[in-house]
Amino acid sequence: MRVEIWSDIACPWCYIGKARFEKGLAAFAHRDEVEVVHRSFELDPGHAKGDTGLVVDMLAAKYGRSRTEALAMEEGVAANARSEGLGYRIEGRDHGSTFDIHRLLHLAKARGRQDELLNLAYRTNFAEERSVYDQETLVSLAVEAGLDETEARGVLADADAYADEVRADEREAAELGANGVPFFVLDRRYGVSGGQSAEVFTQALEQAWQGRTITPVVASSPDAAVCDTDGSCEIPQAGAHS
Repeated sequence: MRVEIWSDIACPWCYIGKARFEKGLAAFAHRDEVEVVHRSFELDPGHAKGDTGLVVDMLAAKYGRSRTEALAMEEGVAANARSEGLGYRIEGRDHGSTFDIHRLLHLAKARGRQDELLNLAYRTNFAEERSVYDQETLVSLAVEAGLDETEARGVLADADAYADEVRADEREAAELGANGVPFFVLDRRYGVSGGQSAEVFTQALEQAWQGRTITPVVASSPDAAVCDTDGSCEIPQAGAHS
């Protein structure tokens, strides 16, 4: 069975949802027969390369909130991340164009190292004092994931390298009706939207395995949230953790 996951490095719910999905997969009896494929989805495809800023400042401007309120919004997401054992840094984290990251992830996919690079990119973006929007950092992550440094630098230097693959993933997401991420597609029969609980993912895997016709699960629990194509990410209800 194949599970395709559309996500963006800038999306905190993709970071959290990946961890929850992997816990759900670990509890699935046929987990060794599941192929997981990560696909590209830019929350802000029009964001200019090199234009970066602090996430907290972006949230304050986007939602018309004070910086203190924006920090509280981030803390709500951070609490969900930490409940899954994930690091989450609020102050000092930046945002920018994720196109180059997606292109590099396609190189990693071609070399069988996609999951390794994705995990490193998430950890760097959300938990470390490094920026995934810095080219040298990206090269360092690629090498740490097992890719060849010269090949990684070549991809980043060539704006066309793997660009078609990224755009193809994004077109396919639109055709499937995905207007937010994370978005999980199980054997092209069953869609799950948002960072659901591990239990929901296990149930979805079991149902997809049995080949049942089911209504897609969309944010069925208060902390199952998504990031939308306008760049906004849902904030969970206070005190709601998985």
